[in-house]
Amino acid sequence: MKKYFYHYFFIFIFFAGIFILCSRGNPKVLIQTSLGDFEVEIYQKHAPITAANFLRYVAEGRFKGATFYRTVRMDNQPDNAIKIEVIQGGLKDDAHPQSLPPIEHESTAKSGILHKDGVISMARNDPGTASSEFFICIGDQPELDFGGKRNPDGQGFAAFGRVIRGMDVVRKIQNQPATGQWLEPEINFEVHKVGSD
Repeated sequence: MKKYFYHYFFIFIFFAGIFILCSRGNPKVLIQTSLGDFEVEIYQKHAPITAANFLRYVAEGRFKGATFYRTVRMDNQPDNAIKIEVIQGGLKDDAHPQSLPPIEHESTAKSGILHKDGVISMARNDPGTASSEFFICIGDQPELDFGGKRNPDGQGFAAFGRVIRGMDVVRKIQNQPATGQWLEPEINFEVHKVGSD
């Protein structure tokens, strides 16, 4: 009888361990600004390279001194046939000493994460040049997906998470005073990992 007890006990422990590992949720980060805070869920299973890059910036304190510096609204992109609505932040300077090397481009065709309202994604020039700069969508932005027309190369941008709390703060940032698309003043932020589901 005791033999069967241990047998079933170990089977129970084995499957309980698998259940716990499989049910672990996505990492979450809290972005704090003078206009309020918002929380972002990072989809590391869908966009592992991009998510790991962003989380490394957070873990190593590389966003120290970072700002939201750009707001793109319907009223400030007169020369763009394809219009979008986002806010952009990061270190602002590609040569910043806190920047990490650029990462491989994970398009929405690979990740399946589309540029819906609140989605966070990497800013870039050419594919494979993203590093520290990111943006957050205000409203759905399908032209930023793979095959979209905002970037002439058609590769879209690398989405890797979504705002799950505090989109009112994101919209508040978008509507701050700006000269063209450049926020004046820029809005400092701090970002901290706050756990997972």
